[in-house]
Amino acid sequence: MIEPTLGALLEQRDLHLRLVAPVPRARLDAELRWAHSSDLPDPSPFLDDHVALLTTGSQFDRTSAGEYVDRLVSRGVQALGFGTGVVMPTIPADLVAACERSGLPLFEVPYRTPFLAVSRACADAAAAHAFARRSWALSAQRSVSLAALRDDPLPAAIGELARQLGAWVGLFDAAGDVAVARPSDLPAAASAPLAYAVSGMLDAGVPSADTISAGGSDFQVQTLGRGGALRGALAIRGTDTDQEARAVVTTVVAMAGFALERASDLAGGHAALRAGVLRALTGGDVALARSIAVAAWGSLPAEPVRVGVIPGRASDLVHYLEARASHAPGSIFFAPDRDHMVILLDEGEDPPEPIWTRFGAPVGLSRPTAYAHLGAAIDEARAAVPSAGVATFSPGSADLFRSVSPDQLAAARALLEPLRLVGGSLEQHLRAWLDHDASNDRTAEALGIHRHTVRAHILRAGELLDLDLSSFAGRASVWAALRVSRE
Repeated sequence: MIEPTLGALLEQRDLHLRLVAPVPRARLDAELRWAHSSDLPDPSPFLDDHVALLTTGSQFDRTSAGEYVDRLVSRGVQALGFGTGVVMPTIPADLVAACERSGLPLFEVPYRTPFLAVSRACADAAAAHAFARRSWALSAQRSVSLAALRDDPLPAAIGELARQLGAWVGLFDAAGDVAVARPSDLPAAASAPLAYAVSGMLDAGVPSADTISAGGSDFQVQTLGRGGALRGALAIRGTDTDQEARAVVTTVVAMAGFALERASDLAGGHAALRAGVLRALTGGDVALARSIAVAAWGSLPAEPVRVGVIPGRASDLVHYLEARASHAPGSIFFAPDRDHMVILLDEGEDPPEPIWTRFGAPVGLSRPTAYAHLGAAIDEARAAVPSAGVATFSPGSADLFRSVSPDQLAAARALLEPLRLVGGSLEQHLRAWLDHDASNDRTAEALGIHRHTVRAHILRAGELLDLDLSSFAGRASVWAALRVSRE
C-alpha cells in the first residue's frame, strides 16, 4: 500500500520534481494530505497541517525568506515547492538557506509541470490510500469475525487483531491480569507497569480510554463493560492508528465486551455449583467437594486453609473473583453462602486487595483450619468482619460481648479450644468452679474430689487459656465462653 507522502510525490517521474537539499528520511515519509498554491506573503492562516505549499516566489519582494519559512514551519507545513521559470528563473539562495536552517523540505517544480498536476497527484494518492485503507478495514473485520468462529473465539480474535495491526494486543480480565496476549507476552519491564495502570482504570469503575507509557512503549487502553461493572480492558501497543484501524479495534472491543458479559451471565450457574461445593465441605464430604472442584476449577486450596467472609453478593465482585480464581487455580476458592461470600485461601495467600479497595467490601478472616472444622472457621471469619478493610479473627472477651450469636459461638469455641485439645475433666471442673463462685472447697464437695485437686485443675486451666483466673476479667471471659458454648 503506497502511502501519500512527500517521498512518494517526489518519486512520480511524470511530475519532474527535484528535491533541492537532502532532508531526513522521516520528513520524506511524513503524511502529505494536499498540495496548495499561494503567493501570499503570509499564507499560514489559510493552510492546514500535512500540506505542501506551492509558490512562484512573487511575494519575496514584500517579505523576507527567513520569516516566510518560519511561519510555514510553525503552521505545520510539510514541504515547500518552488515553481521556477514563472517569476524567477531559479530558487532564491536565501530561501534555500532558510529551508535548510529550519529543516523544511524544499523541492523545485519546473515550468513544464503545472501546480494543478501536483495537487491532483496528491489528491489521487490520498484517494487511493483511503480506498486501500477502507478495503483493508473490511478485510480485517472479516478476518477477525472468522477468527471468532473458532473453538477459542476470544484468543483467536485477539491474535487476528494483532496480526492485522502488526502490533502487540493484550486482553486484561476484571482482575487486571492478562488473559490473552498476542503475539507473545510482554517483557516484565512493560507488563508490570501496564498491568498496574490498567488495574487503576478498572478500580475507577467508569468506562474510559487512555494512552499509557510502560517499558519505553505507548499503549492505547480501552476498558470493557459498562460503568460499575467493568469486565476488563483491551491494550494495543502504539498510538499511530487511523480511522480504519480504530474501526477494526472497535469490532474486537465489541466482541470482547460481549464475550466477557456472556461469561458474567454464566457466573450464576457457576455460583450454584460453587455453593454446592461449599455445602459439601461444611457437611463433611470433603472428597465429593474436592472431586467437583478438580473437574470444574482444577483443585481446592490445600489444608490448612484460611476462610474469608465478605458481606453481600454484588455481581461485579463475583465476576472479579471468577477472574482472580482462574489465574490462581488451587490457591483460592469462593462461593456464595446466604447473604455473603465465603473465600477459601491457602494458608500463605492473602485475600485480593481490590475486594476492599475497588469494591469497598470488608473482609473478615479466620485462623488457619482444616476442612473438618470449616463451619467453625466461617463463624470466626464472620465475627472478624470489620467496618472497612480486612481483619483477622483472634479470640478474646471483646469478641464475646460485642457480637451476635453466631459470632459469640465462634469466639467461645476459639477461647476454649486449648482445654478441649487436652481433653479430660478440666472443662467440667472449670464449669463447676465458676458455678460455685470460684470456691475450691464448695467445688470439691460438689464434685467429690479433694480441694487441692480442684486448685491444681484451675491453675492448669488458667495456664492453657493464658488467663489470670484469680481476676474478675479472666473469670468473666471463661464464664461467658462456657455459657455461650453450652447454649
